[in-house]
Amino acid sequence: MSNKKPVVVYGASGYTGRLICEYLREYGIPFIAAGRSADKLQTAMQSNVPGIETASYEIAEVPHSVAALTELFRGASVVLNTVGPFAKFGPEVVEACLAARCHYTDTTGEQDWLITLDEQYGAQFAAAGLLLSPGLAHMYTTGEIAAQLCLETPGLDTLDIAVFWGGSPTIASTQTILVNAATSKAYYLDQNRYVEWQPDAGLYNVTIPGQHEAALALPWGGTSHPVWFKRDPRVATVKVLGGVFNKPLMQGVPLIVAAALKATEGMNPEERYAALAQTAAGVMNTMPPRENPRLNKSVDSVHASGPLARAHCVIFGNCNYKQTGLLQAFAAASLLQQAPRRVGFASGCQAFGHHELLGALRSFGLVQAPILTVHR
Repeated sequence: MSNKKPVVVYGASGYTGRLICEYLREYGIPFIAAGRSADKLQTAMQSNVPGIETASYEIAEVPHSVAALTELFRGASVVLNTVGPFAKFGPEVVEACLAARCHYTDTTGEQDWLITLDEQYGAQFAAAGLLLSPGLAHMYTTGEIAAQLCLETPGLDTLDIAVFWGGSPTIASTQTILVNAATSKAYYLDQNRYVEWQPDAGLYNVTIPGQHEAALALPWGGTSHPVWFKRDPRVATVKVLGGVFNKPLMQGVPLIVAAALKATEGMNPEERYAALAQTAAGVMNTMPPRENPRLNKSVDSVHASGPLARAHCVIFGNCNYKQTGLLQAFAAASLLQQAPRRVGFASGCQAFGHHELLGALRSFGLVQAPILTVHR
């Protein structure tokens, strides 16, 4: 029997990686905190993970290559990947998981990465009996839970999803958002076909449950939901908008993206990535403070409709990054005890069950009971 710790958190020194380690500790799961710098990892564990002295963990410094990652993953069971932008850094991790026979999850919001995983790696993971579950994070999974609750009513085939949260994105999230917005198309699902969002449509006015003031939203790269539901026989159309409650911040996003696009015209991909990463650092170059549930609130709202039925589900919560950390840790805990409901490419709800994921979020006090209204 291997004495390798069963879970690897890749990118553990980052904001989300630290939270995943925190919840793995609470679940009592031994883990390897992995990344490119042992010093950063050690500092992050000691300074930013409460109770780390009671955790069973080890530090692993590893180069970002398929060979090195395969060697690190071999003997483990689950890899929780937080190293983005995933379209740039993800392939090596996924290929190493296949080689080492590990389940894979990540926290991505990059729609192009999800489509790549679905089309290029999903069948290989399924054949190996392994789970490939990207986008296991608040901005995607909590909204999917609300959608799945709506879809328990038969006859619904259209999902209109809005995801909002309070606070600022992390350094890594800012970089991913800017790079993805500037280099990739965003799609919604229309009658089971991907249709491109108009790139110059600007901001959308959205009504958020629980407040009178309208909010500003963006397609946010298309999100994960259209990809997850494309092969769900119940669903034909999915549109998603998202944003933060901070209006000035939302108003600045299209301007920053437009300026970055103009400044990087004519550059080759590597030059463009470097320039966009530098721009992102200018927008956010410090770690946000630990989330405060009184300030960092979240709202996930889903209107589901069909020819003769309607449903609306709202999930109010707090601390979206903590939700992400918990969802990742719960996935690891589940995979170490039983096979997922689906292998190959699958969302968190498809792999673990939406009631189960909701139960985990509720048990840690991160979301309220869903408010579900059905009209038939």
